[in-house]
Amino acid sequence: MFGFSLAEALLAVVILAIAAAGVLIPYTTGAGLRAEGVKRTTASRLAGDLMEQIVHTPFEQIISRYDGYNELLGQIKDADGIVFTDPAYANFSRQANCSYVYVPQESGNTQPVFIRAGVIVYYKTQTLVTLNRLISK
Repeated sequence: MFGFSLAEALLAVVILAIAAAGVLIPYTTGAGLRAEGVKRTTASRLAGDLMEQIVHTPFEQIISRYDGYNELLGQIKDADGIVFTDPAYANFSRQANCSYVYVPQESGNTQPVFIRAGVIVYYKTQTLVTLNRLISK
């Protein structure tokens, strides 16, 4: 007497599914944004770490050591030159470029006193962070 027909039960399931989707969609979007934030934070830290290594290198050695520097996908190294084995770093790569900068007040005959250092961090093939810094003697 008080039972549900098959049509009523199906209608109740459809309504419940629509309500559940309305509640769950913001959570899945938030999870995706959180994952993107974690990637960008990690990339920023990796760029900052490499830039600190460059800055703490003697001025005369920066160009020879870091111009054209590359760490391939999954080959990110720490300050001691040891490759990170944590899977969180497996999809990251980074590169550095350094060049002398001459200001207009300097003549071309003097030793340069500035180096522009740039670090780029990639996640797979996507550029996530670009960090540039001017280093003085």
